[in-house]
Amino acid sequence: MCQRYSMAADLPVLMDHFQVDRVMYYYRNRYNVSPTQFTPVILQQNGERVLDEFRWGFIPYWGKDAVNADLRTVKDNPSYRKMIEKQRCVIPCNGFYYWKKEGKKAHPVRVVMKNRGMFGVAGLYEIWKDHHGEPLRTFTLVMTSANRLIGNLEEPRMPAILPEEAIKDWLNEEPGEFHRLSSLLQTYSDEEMEAYPVTPLIGNDAHDSEECIREMDLRTAWVKQ
Repeated sequence: MCQRYSMAADLPVLMDHFQVDRVMYYYRNRYNVSPTQFTPVILQQNGERVLDEFRWGFIPYWGKDAVNADLRTVKDNPSYRKMIEKQRCVIPCNGFYYWKKEGKKAHPVRVVMKNRGMFGVAGLYEIWKDHHGEPLRTFTLVMTSANRLIGNLEEPRMPAILPEEAIKDWLNEEPGEFHRLSSLLQTYSDEEMEAYPVTPLIGNDAHDSEECIREMDLRTAWVKQ
């Protein structure tokens, strides 16, 4: 599963990379995003690409697929079929966090593109009503089979990274057929990605600073399993 990621880039750079037309909230860098927190999401609305802030995790957030929706589950679940037809979004990222096990120990690593660039992950969204009747915008990451790099971290699935040409099709406002859209969700090549050790402080939901993405000496990154 993917339980943490980062999205840290200047707003003009993000807007240019994803061809965003309109920003709907006060954007800030996120170095350590975890479930139930609010983070940037890109949608297509009335012909425009919109950057808005949604909460990561469907309700209840501990439910199956609330945070990571396995493509195989999406295929068999009628409610997800409705979402994949009409409620698609892209989650901008520039790194995922995992824990790499070695013997009885584990240390956190950040998986990034080798060029340290941004990328978009396929997502599904749902709008709920909170106890005041106000809309609560939520999303989940769509998962696909892990590549070799992430598979070596003992993770069988990874977020479905969309190549630039696939983002347009995924965000298309027209209802889409499941089989056509699911063909966009391919395993991303590990040849363009790498991992490096980071601070164990990424395990703290409240720790959201540039320190999270800084490469660490592996000798200081170890923690007990």
